[in-house]
Amino acid sequence: MEHGYAKLARGPEAFIGILHAMGMPLADLFGWATIIIEVLGGLMILLGALVPIASLPMIAVLLVATFTVHLPYGFSSIKLMSFDASGAHFGQPGYETDMLYLAALLALCFGGAGPLSLDGWLSARRRQA
Repeated sequence: MEHGYAKLARGPEAFIGILHAMGMPLADLFGWATIIIEVLGGLMILLGALVPIASLPMIAVLLVATFTVHLPYGFSSIKLMSFDASGAHFGQPGYETDMLYLAALLALCFGGAGPLSLDGWLSARRRQA
C-alpha cells in the first residue's frame, strides 16, 4: 500500500512521467493501474482478503519493476556508497526487495493467509454452515 500511496502523494503525473521517460507504452494507463494495484492489492493482502487473486497483479507489477528498473543494479537493495557529515549516501537499489515481496506473496498464496485473515474467517464460517 505504501508504494502506491507514495505515488499518489507525489502526484500520479510524476510516476507517469517516469514511465514515459522509460519508454513504457500506454504510460498513463499503466501508471494508474500500478497505483491502483499497489493500493488496493496491498489493502487486500493486509486484510487477508482474496489473497491469491490480489497477488497476481501485484506479482506482475513486481516483475515489471524488477526487469525494467532494478535488474541492472544487481541483487542488493542497500548499497552504502559513502558517509559524511550529512549522513549515509546510497546507490541505486537492486532487485533484492522485489524478490522478498515476491516470495512473501507466493508464501501467502500457497500457505494461505491464516486464521485471522478475512479469507480464514470466511473459510471457518463455510465449515460451520
